[in-house]
Amino acid sequence: MSQQQQHSYIISGGGTGGHVFPAISIANALREIDPDCDILFVGATGKLEMEKVPEAGYPIVGLPVVGLQRRLTVRNLSFPAKLFMSLQKAKRILNDFNPDVVVGVGGYASGPMLRKAAAKGIPTLIQEQNSYAGLTNKLLARSASTICVAYKGMETYFSKDKIVFTGNPVRQDLLDVNKFRDEALAHFELVPDKKTLLIIGGSLGAGTINKSIAAGLAQFREQNIQVVWQCGKLYYEKYKQIVGPEIGNNIHLYPFIKEMKLAYAAADVIVSRAGAGTISELAIVGKPVVLVPSPNVAEDHQTRNAMSLVRNGAALIITNSEAEEKLVRETIDLMGDQNKILSFGENIKKLAMPDAAKNIATEIIKLVADKKYGA
Repeated sequence: MSQQQQHSYIISGGGTGGHVFPAISIANALREIDPDCDILFVGATGKLEMEKVPEAGYPIVGLPVVGLQRRLTVRNLSFPAKLFMSLQKAKRILNDFNPDVVVGVGGYASGPMLRKAAAKGIPTLIQEQNSYAGLTNKLLARSASTICVAYKGMETYFSKDKIVFTGNPVRQDLLDVNKFRDEALAHFELVPDKKTLLIIGGSLGAGTINKSIAAGLAQFREQNIQVVWQCGKLYYEKYKQIVGPEIGNNIHLYPFIKEMKLAYAAADVIVSRAGAGTISELAIVGKPVVLVPSPNVAEDHQTRNAMSLVRNGAALIITNSEAEEKLVRETIDLMGDQNKILSFGENIKKLAMPDAAKNIATEIIKLVADKKYGA
């Protein structure tokens, strides 16, 4: 692509790590293809992206938009006013920044930005991570130029001629985590000849997983299993008290793990929720996983995500309602079954799409060319 003209892109969305980190991966891939481009992130004020995006070296602007609660609550009273303010601010951002393409990665902020971009005739691209399309993306898809998906069969939700199968972006430092194993063991102060279990419930934590793991701490000790446990910022103080003297001994408890490549490198088995971004990372990493899908998501899409692995012999699934009874026991059984560990690891690796961020960046740049030549 000619570098005579500087191109500019807005990437909007976020709310959780599952949206934020793929968005950053897309930005990095854009920079590799189009080094002189100008990239602006637009997120939701007070959300994770407002911290993580600047850390990655990109500017970000926040919108006051909030999510609409699915139950009756006073929090919904502020929704219309904040949406109106967000739409007005989105319009100002577009006028000031004048992007060639606006990209939506899901999350609160993507709605106002893509809606206003489409109204101005700016090409838009949606990245749908899940096997089930959310309401916002279904509405935005009507005016979107391109829709990048990670699962087959998305014609159920979107116009077939707009769909491009790209996979979900992952952090590029996860492509060969095993080479970091020695560094990982030292970083987390782990014993090299002990099996290591990694617990990740998402950036905010997962209450049921935390409760289930806490109840099984004695069993991990009996089986000589060490645990690297991201419990989430909301839960850290509570579980710090519960774990007590085990912290730093057999149990390594963290509110949030920034060095995920090292966490994955140290792990023999991983327990996780089943968000689409997380599953894409787990496939790249190629380690055996026990998935506990969150029940608090639209149309139970995490269960659908998890079953895509289970059907391929690539993971074990424990329902949220069964977790307190079964999670620790079945995880320990898996850690003692070397044949199943190898099988799960090999099968999940087959599902990996390591070039997803590059694939999406290529589609974004195609929209610039289409706009330029009137395609």
